[in-house]
Amino acid sequence: MEDLSNIALHLLQQLIAVPSYSREEDKTAAILESFFHAHQIPCQRHGNNVWATCKHFSSNRPTLLLNSHHDTVRPNPGYTRDPFSPAIEDGKLFGLGSNDAGGPLVSLLATFLHFYHRQDLKYNLVMAATAEEEISGTQGIESILGLLPSIDCAIVGEPTLCQMAVAEKGLMVLDCQAKGKPGHAAREEGINAIYEALKDFEWIRQYQFPKISPVLGAVKMTVTVVNAGKQHNVVPATCDFTVDVRVTDAYTLEEVLEVIRANVRSEVKPRSLRMRPSGIDDDHALVQSARRLGLSLYGSPTTSDQALIPVPSVKIGPGDSARSHSADEFIFVNELSQGIDTYVRLIENL
Repeated sequence: MEDLSNIALHLLQQLIAVPSYSREEDKTAAILESFFHAHQIPCQRHGNNVWATCKHFSSNRPTLLLNSHHDTVRPNPGYTRDPFSPAIEDGKLFGLGSNDAGGPLVSLLATFLHFYHRQDLKYNLVMAATAEEEISGTQGIESILGLLPSIDCAIVGEPTLCQMAVAEKGLMVLDCQAKGKPGHAAREEGINAIYEALKDFEWIRQYQFPKISPVLGAVKMTVTVVNAGKQHNVVPATCDFTVDVRVTDAYTLEEVLEVIRANVRSEVKPRSLRMRPSGIDDDHALVQSARRLGLSLYGSPTTSDQALIPVPSVKIGPGDSARSHSADEFIFVNELSQGIDTYVRLIENL
């Protein structure tokens, strides 16, 4: 794996050096196109999504999608280093996107190189490096699903310490508004919308959805943004707030939304019902391969492009989710080798 590891490391350093914020990934998409061309692999591009298929693609066997994203969040304000300087110190490669999800992405690309010419695979391989994952955008993986060959299952590359997430919570973001009545703060008049919102905050904080997923646990609701009032002496007429809802496979998004609307007084509007919980049967070949390799299986509380891929999928890759979006983000260089080795063995054992 040494040559593949060096290839992956060099590519990751190239990607880190170029800003690739969500919806601004055109330059890293060009780097990925050049990477495929340098290895004599035909590829296609739609927007900032780049993909390729294995050389000996056959309609007589199922197809496995290898997918990860090349967009990043903006740098954490706590950065003490240049986020676009791919420096290696003490075995760590620093840089924005090194861990989320540059490490998994380049490890999957190296794995795809490893298998590209093989004729004896049980699955066709499609490698897709996609955009807009960090904002759950519509011009990422979702925009190319109709352009890819028909896929049967997927490996989504995210930092999981090379353990396998076999289920993932869905995400529903709610924009809410509590309504009151304006009045002068010096007199007993008006209805304070903030106080009205507090009643809903308390319900959101305390309520427990009764059905618990064996893999993903409980549904989780968190108020994350609050905005009300324009001047100190006016009772605010409205209070706007945002709720982050992590939904398990025990409920549909629609069911959770119905419960929330029935119990709060505020107006509730979901931004999207696209990011659904995902999972895979315990007897699926990907899960069985992971078991044979002795990998740990778990349910993930975080959301990825798995939510948008309409086939059985797993999430796995080098790096640690705890480092994602952190200041001075890094991945250990040896984690790239571990990632490639894990991906290769996982596919070999299907």
